[in-house]
Amino acid sequence: MLNWSDLRPADGRPATGGPATAALLDAVLRPTDKVFVAGPHSLELLDLIATKVTSVDVLVRSAPDAEQIARVVSGRVFCGALDRFTGTDLYDVVVALDGLPRLVGPDTPSMTWTEGLALLKARMAPRGRLLLAAENAFGIERLLQPDVTATVPRNADWPGVVGGTLEAPVGLAAIRTALGALASSTTVYSVYPDLVTADLAMLTPTGPLTAVAIGRSVAARHSGSTLMDPYRLIQDAIAAGLGRELAPVWYFVIGDKVPEILPAQAIPVGDGILLEEQLLAALKVDDQAALRRSVPAYVTWLHSLAPESAAIASPDNVIVDGTKYRLFGSGVVTSGGAVEHLARFVRRAQEAGSRQPWSGDTQALTARLASMAGLSIEGELTVALDNLRPQGQAEQLATIARLSQELADANEQATWFESQLDGIRRSRPYRIGHAVLNPARVVVKRLRRL
Repeated sequence: MLNWSDLRPADGRPATGGPATAALLDAVLRPTDKVFVAGPHSLELLDLIATKVTSVDVLVRSAPDAEQIARVVSGRVFCGALDRFTGTDLYDVVVALDGLPRLVGPDTPSMTWTEGLALLKARMAPRGRLLLAAENAFGIERLLQPDVTATVPRNADWPGVVGGTLEAPVGLAAIRTALGALASSTTVYSVYPDLVTADLAMLTPTGPLTAVAIGRSVAARHSGSTLMDPYRLIQDAIAAGLGRELAPVWYFVIGDKVPEILPAQAIPVGDGILLEEQLLAALKVDDQAALRRSVPAYVTWLHSLAPESAAIASPDNVIVDGTKYRLFGSGVVTSGGAVEHLARFVRRAQEAGSRQPWSGDTQALTARLASMAGLSIEGELTVALDNLRPQGQAEQLATIARLSQELADANEQATWFESQLDGIRRSRPYRIGHAVLNPARVVVKRLRRL
């Protein structure tokens, strides 16, 4: 393809990359390996491969990409479609971590995913290894699409042929079936948030701390409106054991042993849950006793930290295990101390559409939590104090319905109290008392004037 780029496309997704992909290559490749890279991979990944193995050959369909890669990689660079690649070399490792769809051009005859996989398998030496990526047709993105227009394909997404597709089979079980005999020696990674920025890859995405790490990665990808709050949706999916089924991408490592998590330090070890989750659970059921225990204990621990650690110890970055606290990761730097950290928690709770037992804006709710630890707010908070709304459309509708119900209940109570007050005013004792006390009020007012 002479006038097209998969490394930096004008209309399409860039080449595959990310820290999890780099960590996988670093764990699998050996100095004596002869490697074949099929499809567009970022220049950083190609440079990593070239520095770790004996030789590397690259196949891409874009002529401009091939020229650019040839200036980075010392091995051979082939330009064309996979079905036209007629070389006879066999390789210790075949890397296709961008998947199969971008291995063919517009003039490629009808080809299925299984046929494309067979061409890659033919390049494997005896006891060779294969690193393959496949996008999940029913991944988390299907639940987060903001509107119908977001599903309109880009130029790069329109099929190049009629009667065949290189999209992976739908579902993990179908892909395992298509792998055939290779399935018995295959390790499957669940990859988040997508092929381009693969932040996390893990064999078994379970546990509350895993859910936090994945939720951060997916939420960072969605800055605009979505059907549901990405962070909360991931929390629920991991808790329900659906982390693998809803993964946007799967990596298949065939013929090699691999680590449990990529990158290795992406998820903290040990037990515990995020402090933010503990506080949200207390808010949802109006457990003020739990809040009055948790907030002062957190603030006391926060004051014991060094300034650089305290600056990143907001509730969404602190793990609580009983009475012990520890930091989750690098976090977001907040310079205002404990009050600012509590304000950040309040804002995140409002953005998630979480139930609040009290009314008020961010500053009022922060003041109420801060008072539980003996703190007071001086001046305006530095966090944004504009009117907040939940990020997901589903959470927005649920919040509107909840507030409408609360308003209806309040109006019904007000109407009932008004009817009770009206009945009291019409009663005989009230009228007698009013008649007796009214002259006395007039006398008192006149005496005060004098």
